[in-house]
Amino acid sequence: MDLHLDADDLNMCVQCGLCLPHCPTFRVTGDEAMSPRGRIHLMREVQDNNAPLTTEVLESFETCVQCRGCEPACPSNVPYGHLMEQTRETLAEHGEITPRWQRLALAPLSNPSMLQAGSSALAVAQRLKLVPKRLGISAELPIRRKPLQASGNDVYLFTGCVMDAWQRDVHRAGMRVIEAAGFGVTPTNDLAPCCGALHAHAGLSDTTRGLAETMMAALESDRPILVDSAGCGAAMKDYGHLLGTSEAQAFSERVFDIGEWLALNMDDLPRVAPLDLVVAVQDPCHLRHVQKVHESTRTVLRPYVRELVELDDDGLCCGAGGAYSVLEPELAGQIRERKVEAINRQRPDAVASANPGCSMHLAAAGVPTIHPMELIDQALQQA
Repeated sequence: MDLHLDADDLNMCVQCGLCLPHCPTFRVTGDEAMSPRGRIHLMREVQDNNAPLTTEVLESFETCVQCRGCEPACPSNVPYGHLMEQTRETLAEHGEITPRWQRLALAPLSNPSMLQAGSSALAVAQRLKLVPKRLGISAELPIRRKPLQASGNDVYLFTGCVMDAWQRDVHRAGMRVIEAAGFGVTPTNDLAPCCGALHAHAGLSDTTRGLAETMMAALESDRPILVDSAGCGAAMKDYGHLLGTSEAQAFSERVFDIGEWLALNMDDLPRVAPLDLVVAVQDPCHLRHVQKVHESTRTVLRPYVRELVELDDDGLCCGAGGAYSVLEPELAGQIRERKVEAINRQRPDAVASANPGCSMHLAAAGVPTIHPMELIDQALQQA
């Protein structure tokens, strides 16, 4: 099968193995087929030698968390994330992965009314203890949501889909922090309901492109677009590559992680007494490995908590991976165990995570997670 992979990109991998310690699935299985170089070898075999798509080959591709932790470790700069996305796109087009039920489950993400109604129903089921543990939803979901109101037009705050339905309080805290720095905020609300990140992970690239074009048309201006979900921010910063147009590239250049943008405007934030907390920073993979702006989380948090501590696992993935923790619960749980062990070694009062998937996945294991904006907001509110 032609996976439509660029031969030059594919051949950049020299099979050196320096990626292996940074791959969460290889770390927990020790299986070469569960490593970046193993998966690239299989891509070559399928594309160049017409190797059959056996159950084992498909499992290798489907079990990749797409954390891209291998990319910073690679001396050859192999664009592994794009290779995996293209592989999954081709396999999905041929019906080899992403079955119909999964596609139907993703459909409400671009329909805010449907998503919020479904989320409210899920919240009721949660209170009746009818929600399966496999979904990893430990925090209490809201049944009703107070609308977000614009306070000005200096910046957009991208609110997205699942995060807006399940964690709107994070958006509210982020808005208050931005406003405390003296900037007016316009929440995107239903203007741009979904960035397409989960669709891209599932190989549904045509849908992702459609959502990207909708987003670009809805947010036409030169205003910065701030994102408080690391996975969404990484997807939006990749629109230039996804669509291959100068307009998409210009749009991506307007996208900032909220911590990244605040770090550039720290002088405008009020200085207050810090919270009496020891906080460990958990770097979401798409903030650390893709956006490469994870240090900004430390910059903005440091003045507002008593102490920041670092985990000793070199930013290894927590196993959330968008919908990965639902689709691959056993592997996701094994990967999470390593992260929880690293957290427990530091014994923090709280763990700051700038991605909703990571925070929910860790919270389901009993980790006290909180978004960095919520910590800063708490400090500002108590002043």
